[in-house]
Amino acid sequence: MKPQANNPPTPEEVQQKLAEFMKQQFGDKAVFVSMPGQPEEAATEEHGEAAEEKPLAFEFHFRPKDIKTHLDRFVIRQDEAKKVLAIAVCDHYNHVKLAEAGKAEREYHKQNVVLIGPTGVGKTYLIKCIAQLIGVPFVKGDATKFSETGYVGGDVEDLVRELVTRADGNVKLAQYGIIYVDEIDKIAAASHNTGRDVSGRGVQSNLLKLMEETEVPLRSQTDLTGQLQAAMEFQRHGKVKRPTINTRHILFIVSGAFDKLEDIARSRLREAQIGFGAKLRGEIPRADLMRKATTEDLIQFGFEPEFVGRLPVRVVCDELSEDDLFAVLKRSEGSVIHQYEQSFRAFGIDVLFSDDGLRAIARQAAVERTGARALMTVCERVLRDFKFHLPSSSIRSFVVTAELVENPARELEKLLADPDYEPRLVTRQLADQWAERFGQKHDFKVRFEPDAAEAVVERALGARRPVRDVCDELFKDYEFGLKLAGKNSGRNEFALPRAAVENPERFLSELVVASYRPNG
Repeated sequence: MKPQANNPPTPEEVQQKLAEFMKQQFGDKAVFVSMPGQPEEAATEEHGEAAEEKPLAFEFHFRPKDIKTHLDRFVIRQDEAKKVLAIAVCDHYNHVKLAEAGKAEREYHKQNVVLIGPTGVGKTYLIKCIAQLIGVPFVKGDATKFSETGYVGGDVEDLVRELVTRADGNVKLAQYGIIYVDEIDKIAAASHNTGRDVSGRGVQSNLLKLMEETEVPLRSQTDLTGQLQAAMEFQRHGKVKRPTINTRHILFIVSGAFDKLEDIARSRLREAQIGFGAKLRGEIPRADLMRKATTEDLIQFGFEPEFVGRLPVRVVCDELSEDDLFAVLKRSEGSVIHQYEQSFRAFGIDVLFSDDGLRAIARQAAVERTGARALMTVCERVLRDFKFHLPSSSIRSFVVTAELVENPARELEKLLADPDYEPRLVTRQLADQWAERFGQKHDFKVRFEPDAAEAVVERALGARRPVRDVCDELFKDYEFGLKLAGKNSGRNEFALPRAAVENPERFLSELVVASYRPNG
């Protein structure tokens, strides 16, 4: 007797079975990720015959100075790069707006960018901050991990598909995203290399197709899940949807150190000089040589002419000096010291970085010659034992000084052994630092009056809580209230009295109400 035919499994049941199979075969090393359904629907609407015109998936209303100002908050130096990137981004997304409205130039050339500069100078951070500001998905890839075929390493089209994932399946938004490919200089092929170059020219060719305009399937040929879902669709409906995403409006930015490009540019410039007027090696700074690099130099470096032609915007980033690294620590909103402050706050400990402590960290980091990345290396080396010992001690605040950075073991021993250690002064400094940072972040000045600072210190020490946590809680609504009061009254500086600490809501309410009066 033949068994009765079962109903075909649902997609959810298939996904569950596949997940169980992958775990049995590969254990916890393999993670099964289902293919989102939303991209198919969105792509069908986008490319279907009856698709109706839709507005942009995000609003772009920025000017170059707006973007430059935003970048200044996070990235130190690199003023030229910030300006060039700000202009390129505005040109690109303003064209996108015109294209969506049917008013764009037919022969518009996309403002794809090549960033040249050593490691740790902020190249990736610049692009990530821009993407966050304008609200588009951002994907970073490493050029050395891609191959021409996709069987060795990865497929460059995976970058486009990853944009859809970062956009939570919203294909419309993903097609306005930014793809950033690092270490692009590593896929340059020597000009005399005429063989099949899987990791060089082939990848350049594939990237070139993406940078121009092409339709990328949302289902990869090597994606087992996607192919199984396609088979199920054919079984159930007799046809298979083939959703795609168009790369027309995706902005591509590539970067690398381009170490040998310096020599190529120097050699060309030397040959261009006449007689004894030739420039000697070392007279022209590296960054200036990179800025003088031409299209021919990049072709000699190993890039195809068509590939270079699709990267019309070129930016050179400068190396970071000790002073620059100090500024990164002191002024950048993305400073690594905020990460360490948060780590210690998780254990109820406040840490204050003095200026001489920050200078000592910057000095050690400059020796590493890896740019801002070295700041994390130095901080981890200096503070590792503090992270281990202090959470189990009675210490609730400490200061990172130059002495601590130079000899962390000795200073930790002194800190743990001193029974008369008094945290009140440190806590007061931390309260003042919180007010200073709060004002900088929101474009106005804030300070505690002396009795208010003491009240904050009393609360923090009495509750055995980090003073920054206390301030965040007390003044959580002050960003909007002080901005409103400042707008009404024209004030840009606010002194918070003790009353603001004792009853922050009442003080803020009275301040805002008073700002509406003629002389508020």
